[in-house]
Amino acid sequence: MKKRLKVLLLFNAPYNRPRGYDYREEFADPENMYTEHDVSQALKENGHEVSLLGLYDTLTPLFEEIKENRPDVIFNLVEVFQDKTHLEKNMAALLEMLGIPCTGATSDNMFICTNKGLNKKILAFHKVKVPRFYTFYRHHKVWLPKKMKLPTVIKPLCEEASRGISQASIADSEEAFLERVRFIHENMNMDAIVEEYIDGREFYATIIGNKRLTVLPLRELIFGELPEDARIATYKAKWDDNYRDRWGIKSVYAGKLPNGLEGEIMDVCKRAYRAMDIRSYLRFDIRVASDGKVYIIEANANPCIAEIDEVAQSAAKIGISYSQLIKKIVHLALQRN
Repeated sequence: MKKRLKVLLLFNAPYNRPRGYDYREEFADPENMYTEHDVSQALKENGHEVSLLGLYDTLTPLFEEIKENRPDVIFNLVEVFQDKTHLEKNMAALLEMLGIPCTGATSDNMFICTNKGLNKKILAFHKVKVPRFYTFYRHHKVWLPKKMKLPTVIKPLCEEASRGISQASIADSEEAFLERVRFIHENMNMDAIVEEYIDGREFYATIIGNKRLTVLPLRELIFGELPEDARIATYKAKWDDNYRDRWGIKSVYAGKLPNGLEGEIMDVCKRAYRAMDIRSYLRFDIRVASDGKVYIIEANANPCIAEIDEVAQSAAKIGISYSQLIKKIVHLALQRN
């Protein structure tokens, strides 16, 4: 890793800009492209030559950049294309076709993680605990399965960042159950997944690695003053600072856990990571029920790696600086190829 690499930092932008645009104004805004800014600075600190390219609704600039200034590695921060989140995996597949080492999850990793029903089937097959669940596809019959215990949490089947999840996602009656599934089908035009609500503490565990895995220190989501029957990570609970402040919701380092629970969580996460054949880095959302059982709730490929976010904060807890974290992610991309 002593070699000075040509790194293309690729990300999604809300508009088209010509190649060579420096994004100085956007990077200076703490509410705008702060992740892209942080990664760019860390790559430069590692001695790499960094080119910036934001994509909105055309791939032409990417093809031109590859042809005229082919990078040694692409640092992939693309999450949407043409304002469509489901095209994230397609972008990863395109980058794989270009034959250039690329950071983060593979296209098949993204496909598996994005489809909540599919990844739960894989985990259940490998004896990793997940909530009892059922998928409801659009234009098919909707009913309350006899084996489902209320309350349930109802989500879009293939969506990320808690989009489509609100307090109305918790259904404690058949009427509310049917109404929420239909809302996702008709108002969001998406398929739905229904999961039994796991009452317990919520943890986040980040794993980094291809073959040798490192589990970073656990984070816990504290629900503050939210009622006991409303404690889920809704979109507002994750992204609305005013809402979080009002209810006292915050993410903190997990304290000392009883009876070897931390080791058990880490073991479950490693088994889940390998069962899904994940590469590079991933964050699991976990619930620990009152009986101590560990459930995987969500698998998040390419979680946010801004310096202020949970992945970087967990890495810092064990002495991995931000620039070292970015260096590790680049190394994993090169190692994979």
